[in-house]
Amino acid sequence: MPVLAHAEEFRSPGSGPNAGIGILLSHGFTGSPKSMRPFAEHLAAEGYGVAVPRLPGHGTHWREANTTTWHDWYAVLDNEFERLRKEHDRVFLAGLSMGGCLVLRLAEQHGEDVAGLILVNPSVRTDDKRLALLPVLHRIVPSFPGICNDIKKPGVDEGAYDRMPLRALFSLSQLWKITREDLPKVTQPVLLFRSTVDHVVEPSSGRTVLSRISSRDVTETLLEDSYHVATLDNDAPRIFAGTTDFVRRIGTDA
Repeated sequence: MPVLAHAEEFRSPGSGPNAGIGILLSHGFTGSPKSMRPFAEHLAAEGYGVAVPRLPGHGTHWREANTTTWHDWYAVLDNEFERLRKEHDRVFLAGLSMGGCLVLRLAEQHGEDVAGLILVNPSVRTDDKRLALLPVLHRIVPSFPGICNDIKKPGVDEGAYDRMPLRALFSLSQLWKITREDLPKVTQPVLLFRSTVDHVVEPSSGRTVLSRISSRDVTETLLEDSYHVATLDNDAPRIFAGTTDFVRRIGTDA
């Protein structure tokens, strides 16, 4: 299927004194690189090497998402991570929502090769009791109405699907489970941004991450003027500046 105009991938090789650091950013479920583009452009302007790939089944049509699984999404990020490792001295990972879960999984698998994690409203679980029906429902119903544009700032469109692909959502639930089980393997420095009002991901996700990871260097920053897609919301400048400070500090400590 053709890729939507807003869903193009973004890459920058890095330049200047920060070129030795690469940062891989992952968008969320039913979204596209559009949600991470301003974040990536900020980091690229700082001279970091940056990559925002488009996950399979995203940025096209929700029906295509139903033909993919979390293994497909992870594989793209894993390949991009390996490329960045070859081109840069250190690599950081950043993810929004499901993207946060995927980069946590990368950190669990790659250990010390990951310099640090930046998580924005990461999803690793849900408290929605209706999703207990997913193992059966995804075989019968292809989609539900989607949850998109949970953004407090007026006039902003993240470009996500208006339908929720249930086969893909079921696969996401499997990713949540395996990632939660291995959270103690996460030892890298972590910077977690959490919106105090989020209509997509419940606070229990962030609490689960913070309570189960083994990282000693952990910072949680609460965002009081943004909803779920905080990278496009009022608090985006705080996320960008906080990430730059975090990467600079961890890089300096190396």
